[in-house]
Amino acid sequence: MKPILDVKDMSMVFGGLRAVDKVNLHINEGEIVALIGPNGAGKTTFFNCITGVYTPTEGDILVQRPGTEGEPKRINGLKPNVINNNGLARTFQNIRLFSSMTVLENVMIGRHHALKSSILGSMFRVKSTKEEEEKLIHDSYELLKKIGLEKFVNDQAQNLPYGAQRRLEIARAMATDPFLLLLDEPAAGMNPQETNELVDTINFIREEEGITVLLIEHDMHLVMTLSERIYVVDYGRRIAVGSPEEIKANPEVIKAYLGE
Repeated sequence: MKPILDVKDMSMVFGGLRAVDKVNLHINEGEIVALIGPNGAGKTTFFNCITGVYTPTEGDILVQRPGTEGEPKRINGLKPNVINNNGLARTFQNIRLFSSMTVLENVMIGRHHALKSSILGSMFRVKSTKEEEEKLIHDSYELLKKIGLEKFVNDQAQNLPYGAQRRLEIARAMATDPFLLLLDEPAAGMNPQETNELVDTINFIREEEGITVLLIEHDMHLVMTLSERIYVVDYGRRIAVGSPEEIKANPEVIKAYLGE
């Protein structure tokens, strides 16, 4: 089986700083994989390279949509929207919702790729356009129900509790129909109850929606609970990969990150 994401010897250099240094990583369909490391280790830069914010200085980023044949697609240097259209979606460390729009509208924006109506069709409100818009609203609401946010459907995003805002950002990313979801510190700032709800959400995404997950996270209980495999980076380099049990026992990881 080919991995759905295969990163080979990827580096990102800013001037004289190697923020990512020849990192290799692969993800198979259906996994939950974590990328951990100290602050400044290059984790978010790694995400930014995969999702088109940066073009890597070296290496290859290859993706293979599940169920397809042929050679994987190299996505280095593609624009973020093109990479998103190829099945990768992400969230950010800092919540990036449309705060003055409703919860439903935020998810609808994520589903804009599904719209096929022409400008003229939208102007003159032809039947096919109306049906398409009704389906957009229906599908967006159904996604909110799956994530447990339907009670907030008409609320402005900025009025949601913090944990619900985090889950709304995940719902909006899911609305783009990804096969791989990249979550950048999704539990940051959450209280224990919100974190438990997030764990349930991520498990649901993988088990019920069939979406593979790669996450960056500092909450080690969440990482060890959710992840099948964990990659550890330090100073831009990969220093370990393995199961949660292997990572917890790795002396180099303990020294660099987990603490003596």
